[in-house]
Amino acid sequence: MAVQEVRQGVHSGGCACGDCPHGAREGHRRAVAAFLAKCDELAAGQGLPAAVAHSVGASRQWVSDELTQSARAVADRSREAGDAWLHTVWRHTLFAAWGCVVLLLLAQAVTAIGTGWTLARTAGLVAAVLCAALLTAAAWLHRARGGLLAPLIGEDNRLSTSRTVASAWVLLVVYAVLVLAFELAGASGHRRRDELIAGLELARGAGLVSVLAVVCAIAVVVRRVVSVRVLGQRLQKVRADRPRLADLLCDDGGRGSFTDVQYTLVNAVAVVFAAVRLARRPEQLPDLPWALALLVGVSAATYFAGKYAEGGRPVVLSVVRAREAGDLDAPIRTGDDIEIRGAGFVPPGAGTPDRLARMVVRIGAVHVHVPLVPVPGGFANPADTSLTVPVPVEVEPGAVEVQVVTAAGIETNRVIIEVMD
Repeated sequence: MAVQEVRQGVHSGGCACGDCPHGAREGHRRAVAAFLAKCDELAAGQGLPAAVAHSVGASRQWVSDELTQSARAVADRSREAGDAWLHTVWRHTLFAAWGCVVLLLLAQAVTAIGTGWTLARTAGLVAAVLCAALLTAAAWLHRARGGLLAPLIGEDNRLSTSRTVASAWVLLVVYAVLVLAFELAGASGHRRRDELIAGLELARGAGLVSVLAVVCAIAVVVRRVVSVRVLGQRLQKVRADRPRLADLLCDDGGRGSFTDVQYTLVNAVAVVFAAVRLARRPEQLPDLPWALALLVGVSAATYFAGKYAEGGRPVVLSVVRAREAGDLDAPIRTGDDIEIRGAGFVPPGAGTPDRLARMVVRIGAVHVHVPLVPVPGGFANPADTSLTVPVPVEVEPGAVEVQVVTAAGIETNRVIIEVMD
C-alpha cells in the first residue's frame, strides 16, 4: 500500500520522469522553460565565462554550443512527449467513434417520435455499431501509433490532409453499404428487396463513386509526388514531433495553407450533404449531384497542383565578407565572418533550435556548423535568407567552394570565393 502511494505521488503533479505520459509532457514543458530562460539570459549578455568574454568569436561559439546542448535536451523531451501522446490518444479516438454512435441513437430516438421506429433506423444503428466495433479493433491493433489516427499520419509524423479526406469518404461509403445490407436482410417482400438492390445501381451512385475515386487517387498520387520530390532534393521535409489537428489546414511551418483549407472544407461540406441524403433516402446510395462532384474534382485538382508546386531547393545567391561597424573594407581572410545570402535555408518546420543547430556550411573541405546567435524572441542567425559563419584557419587560401547543408539534409549549389592570406 505504501509503495502504491509513493508511485502515485511520483507520477502526479510535477512528475518529469519521462516514464509516464504526464511525466513526459511535464518534462518537456520544463525543458522548454529552461531553454527560453537560458536563451534570454545569453541574449542579454549575461552568464558568459570570463575566459571567453574578451573575444567576440569565442563568446559567440560558447553561446552557440550552450544553446545547442540545451536545444538537444528539449528535442529529446519533445520526442518523448510525442510518443507518450500517441500512446494515450488512441483511447480518445475510441471515445469519438462511440460518441458518434450515441449521437446517432439519440437523433434517431428523437426523430422517431410521432413517426415510429422503422427498419431503416434499426439498420442504420446496427451499421453504426458494427463500424464502431471494427474501428475499435483497428485502434487497438495500432494503439502504439495513435489508434484511429495511425492511417492518417504521414511519413513526416503529421496528419495528412489527403488521407483524412479519403478516409472520411471511405467510411461514409462503407456505412451506406452496410445500411443497405442490413435493410436487405430485414426486408420481407420481394418488391422491397428489389428496390434495395436497385439502390446500389451505378446510375444512382455514379457521383459518389466518382468522388471516392478522385479523393483516393489524390491520396495515393500526392504521397508519391512528395516522396519523389524529397528524394530528388526538390522539396524539404522535416519530421514533426507529433501530429496535430492543425496539420489538416496548415503547411509544415504551421502557417495556414489555402490549398489544404479549401480541400478540407469542400469535402467536409460534400460529406455532410451525402450523409443527409443517406438519412433522407436510406434505401439507396447517396446520389451526389454532378455539380457537387465536379466541385470536389476542382478542389482536388487545386490541392494536387498546390502540392506539386510547393517547396523548392535552397539556393546560395552570393557570399560576402561580414563587416562590423568601424571595420575597413577588405578581402576575405581566415578568421573573418562571411555572410551567405540566398533562400530556403530554413525549411518549413525546421525553425526549432535543435534543427537550426544542425545546419552546416562547407567551406572547402571544412564543415562549419552555423552558430546560434540569440536575440530577444528568437535567433538572429541562422535565418531563411542569410547565414553568418566564420572562416576557419584550416581553410587553405585561394579559390574555395562554399555550400550550405540545411536541416533537411538538402545541399545548395556551390559558390566560389577567394580567401586571401
